[in-house]
Amino acid sequence: MDARLRRVNKEIADCKNDKTSNIRIDLIDSSPFHLKGSFPGPKDTPYDGGVFEVDIVIPESYPFQPVKMKFITKVYHPNISSASGAICLDILKDAWSPVLTLKSTLISLQSLLCSPEPNDPQDAEVAKHYMTSKNSFEETARYWTQTYAKGQESKGKVDIKEPGRDEVAIAGLEKTHVAQFEGLGFERSKVIDVLRRLNYRGSNVANIPDERIIDELLK
Repeated sequence: MDARLRRVNKEIADCKNDKTSNIRIDLIDSSPFHLKGSFPGPKDTPYDGGVFEVDIVIPESYPFQPVKMKFITKVYHPNISSASGAICLDILKDAWSPVLTLKSTLISLQSLLCSPEPNDPQDAEVAKHYMTSKNSFEETARYWTQTYAKGQESKGKVDIKEPGRDEVAIAGLEKTHVAQFEGLGFERSKVIDVLRRLNYRGSNVANIPDERIIDELLK
């Protein structure tokens, strides 16, 4: 058995024996180098009550090269891509150390949910939302948690147009703002896309004239 496999097997076993952290690591298929991690959302955050799954790929030179991780569960967070689940976190890049483990890295992801870094974003639109209106951002992040992180049927690949999903809430917008431009005859989906891209939220609403929005809608 090579050193990488011994190390990974030990880390999986250690995680299973730890009954206090609530961190789980499971095999996705027969390969011990492609795993799925999961952890509960941190208490007193918009992610509280959700369970978040992470895809883990172990590189050939592990532990001297960082693991590759991305969220399977959709997360609304400045440092996590809302489209792909890619993560902006230094220990997954140049701050990686061989003393880090799969469990400690997943705990760091859990901590990242507590402490967004909007000035070093993975998702620029979400970071703008966070900096424009933190309360509105938290409402949207909470809605995403309820929508995507509550059980197997709601995780991962969910289309925001699926019946029963509130696409306005998922985009972090006000229904009255969407209705205003819908009332001018524009399609709801296009209104949502334009308002989201322009960060038409909170105090930023006053900085964006209606004419600019209409120009974007007409393109």
